[in-house]
Amino acid sequence: MITKSNMYSDKLNVQILVSLLIEHQISHIVLCPGSRNSPLTHTISQHPFFKCFSIFDERSAGFFAIGLAQKLQHPAAVCCTSGTALLNLASAVAEAKYQQVPLLVISADRPPAWINQMDGQTIPQQGVFGNLVKKSVHLPEVQNDEDRWYCERLVNEAILSLSQHGRTPVHINIPISEPLFQYTASELPAVKPIKLASTQKTICDPEFVLNWSHSQKRMILVGQLPPDPQLEKIIDQISRQWHCVVLCEHLANIQNVKDVITQFDTILKVSNSSEIHQLKPDILLTIGGHIVSKHLKKFLRDTHPVHYLISKSGEPADTFQSLRGIIEGEPKSILETLCDSIPDVNIKTEAIAYKTRWNSLQDTQTRKIIDTTVPWSDLSAIRLFLDNMSPNAALHLANSSTVRHAQLFHLPPNTQVYCNRGTSGIDGSLSTGVGFSILHRGITYVIIGDLSFFYDMNVLMSRYITRNLRILLINNGGGGIFYQLPGSKKSPALVEYIAASHSVSAQGWIESLGIGYLAAKTETELRHCLIPFTQAEAEKNALCLEVFTDPQSNEKAIKTFYEILENKSHE
Repeated sequence: MITKSNMYSDKLNVQILVSLLIEHQISHIVLCPGSRNSPLTHTISQHPFFKCFSIFDERSAGFFAIGLAQKLQHPAAVCCTSGTALLNLASAVAEAKYQQVPLLVISADRPPAWINQMDGQTIPQQGVFGNLVKKSVHLPEVQNDEDRWYCERLVNEAILSLSQHGRTPVHINIPISEPLFQYTASELPAVKPIKLASTQKTICDPEFVLNWSHSQKRMILVGQLPPDPQLEKIIDQISRQWHCVVLCEHLANIQNVKDVITQFDTILKVSNSSEIHQLKPDILLTIGGHIVSKHLKKFLRDTHPVHYLISKSGEPADTFQSLRGIIEGEPKSILETLCDSIPDVNIKTEAIAYKTRWNSLQDTQTRKIIDTTVPWSDLSAIRLFLDNMSPNAALHLANSSTVRHAQLFHLPPNTQVYCNRGTSGIDGSLSTGVGFSILHRGITYVIIGDLSFFYDMNVLMSRYITRNLRILLINNGGGGIFYQLPGSKKSPALVEYIAASHSVSAQGWIESLGIGYLAAKTETELRHCLIPFTQAEAEKNALCLEVFTDPQSNEKAIKTFYEILENKSHE
């Protein structure tokens, strides 16, 4: 018998949870299949407030939800059944923690009496993610008024934790007893949401203000952040007002700041020790999340600037081993306060010379890269794609070589850049991009390597593959980056075990799903394929462009690229 669409589960803890999701405006939920979570799945999917997505592989589902949260800049949820299904969400939870994404994990559970009793799909689920989540709650099965109060309080506490002192993943575990398929409730209960009253700091740290005003070699380093035009304007104002150097990678989404330095990786790689000494900052202010560049990390760890971190969560991250202080608060608010704290600043010759030095090196490296010819390789393929990529698009970068190669070249105007740099793993990059593309009106590009793609390809079986998704698959026959690591060739296990060499193509899988497929094995073929690949409207349901290279050519291309830059830098 099919129930009416306006009837909900009779489980009161389910009803309370769903009602509070509505009160806290958490509307986008990825639902994974299963029986134990069917009371949740039914109740959520039958309520008009929710926008639901069905992903059968929990590994993909968690990252798909991260993509939703990235686009929304608001919590998104993923709901799974009991047992090992929950464990498959661990990678996404870890990524959400370190990328600071508000991911709400909702897991159905068996009654506590049956845990560890050799019954089906019963494992200890309480606290299964440990310190990867800010908060983990185990809801009661509601039998009386006190249970109801307790259940509401736990759900409120968990949801508030998603965005309190920084964004973070949270886990709600909900035991559900049989019978599971009783949908007899005609409406959801009234609940009491607890709301968070936000506060902003209005005074910058006095020690920081003193050090900032007295220093001449000032540097701002912007880590991974979502696009925020208002933040860009504030950083641009500070850059001009104090004549400071602003460094950022593509993942910082800072494109409209005058004289922003994006080529610091190549600058540091090709400069000698004397030149690097001149680039040392006196004071460093960092904003945002992760930095990809190993050269920059080493440079700052070796030079020991006075380092201050602006952090919404207030948690310490001494990435460069010279952290002096943490300024807790929203970066925009803190920087605005900073602008007002030191209205009359004395810009000396040393400060002007410092910024001029960085700008000169940036201009030089940019010209050299434009003039440098790169042989056919991963590097040249990514460069050619970025040269032809549509403006105003979203770009999702997979980890390893992909994100590093993309950083070397300029992006089209108004490109939004994302990457799972929270844990920097290969899993979930495609699922995150697919989840993002569902909510993004323009084109969403995903540049991904072969191992990352094949690991995560189950997400392409979902019904959410739309025409605005474009997948640039770099197939170099294995983990190409491992061939470029110092000393890797000393191991006879490199090809078979470390790099997982293979000769597999994605063509059959892609075409079986009805996704448009293109392939390129030369630069000429790639140029031809990029014409339909970058068009606003695809003829089929999304497009995948598979580019074939080999590890030997890739290694040679990278070596040649930097040798040319280094030689030219000393001409």
